[in-house]
Amino acid sequence: MSEIYDFQVQSIDGQMKPMSEYKGKILLIVNVASQCGLTPQYEGLQDLYASMHDQGVEVLAFPCNQFGGQEPGDADSIKCFTKDRYQVSFPLFAKIDVNGPNAHPLFTWLKQVSANLVGQSDPEDIEWNFAKFLIDRHGQLVHRFKPQVEPAGIIEYITKI
Repeated sequence: MSEIYDFQVQSIDGQMKPMSEYKGKILLIVNVASQCGLTPQYEGLQDLYASMHDQGVEVLAFPCNQFGGQEPGDADSIKCFTKDRYQVSFPLFAKIDVNGPNAHPLFTWLKQVSANLVGQSDPEDIEWNFAKFLIDRHGQLVHRFKPQVEPAGIIEYITKI
């Protein structure tokens, strides 16, 4: 698959969604977890989404349990936690792997494209929960952010797109 819009993802409610639904939008794709030291970033992600969604920005969150078992819950517990604790209204997707042989193809693609962006021959694995990928309105990856980068720090990159 050569572009982001070729992929399908499963919503947290089990519905398959083509990424092509997001054509023309700016996307911030994040692997998330409910029991991580970085979990409070949900608040920043929600603030970014609330303030920029009307301008065509989508936050797409993919729960992942590969880092310290910090997302052990099922879909219902993840939805309840994010809604009750952080009032999350951006799209959540089914729990996935982001590294290894069972990595979701979307994240395999994101890692490969980000490696090409910085001139690396081998893709770098996702290092922890809350790694972020910024996609422009044309489906091009423009930046990969380390997990520690707060969502508020990404706004300047979004406004440049």
